[in-house]
Amino acid sequence: MYKTISIVGSQWGDEGKGKITDLLSQESDVVVRYQGGNNAGHTIEFDGKKFALHLMPSGVFNKNTKVVIANGVVVNPKVLLSEIKMLREAGYTLDNFYISDRANVILPYHEELDVLIENMKGDDKVGTTKKGIGPCYSDKINRTGIRMAEFVRDDLFLKKLKYNCAEKNIQFTSASMDTFNAEEIFEEYKDYAKLLKPYLTDTSYMIDQEIKKGSAVVFEGAQGVMLDIEHGTYPYVTSSSPSSSSIPINCGISANYITNSLGIMKAYTSRVGAGPFPTELKNATGDLIREVGREYGTTTKRPRSVGWLDLVQMKHSVRVSGFTQLSIMLLDVLSNVGDIKIGVSYNFNGEIIDYIPAIESDYSLVTVNYITMPGWTEDITKCSSFEELPVNAKNYINKIEEILELPISVVSVGPDRTQTMVRKNLW
Repeated sequence: MYKTISIVGSQWGDEGKGKITDLLSQESDVVVRYQGGNNAGHTIEFDGKKFALHLMPSGVFNKNTKVVIANGVVVNPKVLLSEIKMLREAGYTLDNFYISDRANVILPYHEELDVLIENMKGDDKVGTTKKGIGPCYSDKINRTGIRMAEFVRDDLFLKKLKYNCAEKNIQFTSASMDTFNAEEIFEEYKDYAKLLKPYLTDTSYMIDQEIKKGSAVVFEGAQGVMLDIEHGTYPYVTSSSPSSSSIPINCGISANYITNSLGIMKAYTSRVGAGPFPTELKNATGDLIREVGREYGTTTKRPRSVGWLDLVQMKHSVRVSGFTQLSIMLLDVLSNVGDIKIGVSYNFNGEIIDYIPAIESDYSLVTVNYITMPGWTEDITKCSSFEELPVNAKNYINKIEEILELPISVVSVGPDRTQTMVRKNLW
C-alpha cells in the first residue's frame, strides 16, 4: 500500500483544507498542490501566527517537507513571487519548493478577459474572482497556453506572447477596451521568469519517484467538489477539477497511487458566488454562523452564504471523489445556535429524491427535507478528545457517519493546529 492521501474539499470550498494539510505535513515527506490557481485561499494558523496562502502548498511550514505545484495548477507569477517574498521574510527558506515545468502561466490579458466575459453575462454572472483562472485554463484547452517551461525561455515566451496578444486584442478592441502589447508584457515578465526558473522541474517524475520509494505524500486541492467543472453546480463552478479523481492527470502519476482520500467538510455548509444553495439560511441563525465562523473569503473578502449541512450534496461528493474518510471542521461554530438541522433528501417535481439535478435551474427549485438534532451550549474549543465533547455534539457526528457510511476521522474545534482531534491513523 502506498503512503498517499488526498485532501479534498467536499462542499463549495473554504472547508478548512489548509489546516488539515498543514497538520498532515508535519508527518509527510511531500505536499502537492494539484489544481486551481490564486482564486483560492488557504488560511493556516499556528503558534499565534496566521498565514494566508493562495498558490503555495500548505505544507511549506515544515522545512523537511518538499512542496510541489503540479501541472494541473495555473500560476500567476506575480502572486507566487509575492508569497515567496512573504514566506522568506517570515524565515522560510523554500529550499524544498518545486514547480511543474508543465504548469500554465496566468498573464495580464487573462485577468482582463475574466472581467470582460463576466461582465458580458449580466444577470447570469458566475461569480468568478476575476483572477484570470478560467481564461488561462481555456488557453490550455485551446492549446495556446504558455507553460512554465516556455515562460522561462525568452524566445518561446515572446513568440507565444505575440500570438496570444494578437488573438486577445481582437476581443478587447470589439469591447472598446485597452489592448495589450506583447513586448511590454515580455519586458516585465521576463524578470519574473528568471526568479522562478530555479524552482522548475518535471514534477511528474519527481512525485512518481517519491511514491515508489515509500515517501508519505499529501495531495492538496483547492475549492471543493461542488465547484468541480465536471461534477459541480455547472456553470457556477471553477475551471478545474478539485475531486481526488483528477489527481493522476493533474500530477502526471498512476491512478493506482491514490488509495486514501480525506474529504474535508464543515459542520454546516457555505458557498461564495452565485448558484444553487438548497440549505441556505437567510435569517438570524445564518448571520450568527457567518460571524462566529468568520465566513468571509480569504481571497475576495466577500461574505459567504451559509446554511445547514446538506447530506444529499455530501453523498454526491463522496461518490464522485471516492472519499475513504472525512474530517469535520468548525464544529465549535455550532455551539449556541439551538437545534441543528441536517438536510437528508430533496423534494423535486412532486418526488423525494436523493441526488442533485444536472441542470442548475432545476437544482434551484428543490426544497429540503430535514432531520433535527438537539444542539449544545458548551464551549468545545478546548476539548482535546472526542470523548470530551458534549453528548449532543457527539450524537451529531455519529448521525453524519451513519448516513454517509464513512468514518469521521478528524474533528476540528478551532482554527489552530492544536485544536484538532485525530480519531484514527489517517494514513
